[in-house]
Amino acid sequence: MAANTSPYDKHAKIYAEARPVYPSHWYEKLAALTSGHGLAWDAGTGSGQAAVGVAEHYDRVVATDISEGQLKQAIPNPKVRYVHAPESLSEDEFVALVGGEGCVDLVIAATAAHWFNLPKFYAVVNRVLRRPGGVIAVWTYTDKVEVNPEVGKLLERFRESIIPYWGTGVNYVLNGYRGLPFPFNSVGLGSEGAPAELDMPREMSFEAFVRLLRTSSAYCTAKNNGVELLPESLVKEFEAAWGGPDLIRTVNSKTYMLAGTPRD
Repeated sequence: MAANTSPYDKHAKIYAEARPVYPSHWYEKLAALTSGHGLAWDAGTGSGQAAVGVAEHYDRVVATDISEGQLKQAIPNPKVRYVHAPESLSEDEFVALVGGEGCVDLVIAATAAHWFNLPKFYAVVNRVLRRPGGVIAVWTYTDKVEVNPEVGKLLERFRESIIPYWGTGVNYVLNGYRGLPFPFNSVGLGSEGAPAELDMPREMSFEAFVRLLRTSSAYCTAKNNGVELLPESLVKEFEAAWGGPDLIRTVNSKTYMLAGTPRD
């Protein structure tokens, strides 16, 4: 569904430690929209942050990813089956991998759909979702996190430096999925061209904030090519703007969600 390699392959451990845990009430909302709660599919699971959240509401979760490195760092859960899913899989093979035709109650792609071959992904989704009652939800947070004005100015500078290293799909993320194709009927949580806007606030230490910046796919791509976009001098500027290394701050990530059911 995505490229054959992931920029996170060499940075899977720090990604697993730094990436946010999505709010539990998001999964409650999605679970309330599906008629069944037998099987969910987390596409592009990474290290499983969303898979374990979904598992609170479904009997089983199939969590797939192209990155074997990230899957090795995945959060263990008795309800979750992590599966390596290379791009070379055919549509029929992917359907079989997930569980077969019409077997899935909920499909999610958490900050991942912009990496996918979307026509192929949606073709598989339309085949595996239950009819009626099956729901697909995709969401992403953007790189414009809200901390304070001083940190915000530095983030803009950092953002400008990483843009050349963004991969395919960056515009979808930067535009908050407003341009992401989403050929499904709305269920009240966004629709094609008009995603639902959600807040994802969390308390963070300065160290955790820096780790978050270092898990950007563009940062990882640059690092893999020998370019350091977050040198110690910039870290020191961020630290001063933050208010010191020991301060805990609220960091809010704006998140954009699209949820729907098959059109036919």
